[in-house]
Amino acid sequence: MNLLLGAAGGLRRGVGWIASVMAYVAGWNYLACALFITFDIVARNFFGFSSRATVEITGYMLACGIAWGLAHTLAARAHIRVDVLVNRFPVGVRAPLHLFSLVLLGGFAVFIAWAAWSLYDESALFDAHDNSALRIPMVIPQGIWMVGIFAFVAMVAVLLLESLLALLAREPGRLDALLSSRSVDDEAAEALEALQMAKR
Repeated sequence: MNLLLGAAGGLRRGVGWIASVMAYVAGWNYLACALFITFDIVARNFFGFSSRATVEITGYMLACGIAWGLAHTLAARAHIRVDVLVNRFPVGVRAPLHLFSLVLLGGFAVFIAWAAWSLYDESALFDAHDNSALRIPMVIPQGIWMVGIFAFVAMVAVLLLESLLALLAREPGRLDALLSSRSVDDEAAEALEALQMAKR
């Protein structure tokens, strides 16, 4: 069982690394989005021209950025959660509840992935383009967005696998560490790490 848990942990770390790279790209995407909007406002007000597709392009950028950040946010246990009651339970009760919530999240993620694929497939079938002056083929932004959703499903799957193995191995503490919400100590450690990186 320890061997299986180790393999599952390695798989989770591999998917987590990909997710962190995707989140890094998503962050730079938001910066590019802000710069593009700023440029368009300045150009429209002072130079009399516009890209004429700011709303469409930035809408795609925001949607893709959100999707590409979902998997890393899950891995970092940073999604917003209401945990006032569950944290009062002992770890033996708390761990299965975390697993149950992950199963529900996985069902939702699979549904979103199915819907994303259906939308992409339909756009490809009808050669759909947006209504902007650029006439962007919809499969491009939808495909980028769909990759983020699929990465989210993969992250849920590897977390679910490791959590189930931890439950079977009677290691509720490991499951709780994987799936519980971030504590004040976790937040403080992250802030200190960011501060040390900024000083370098």
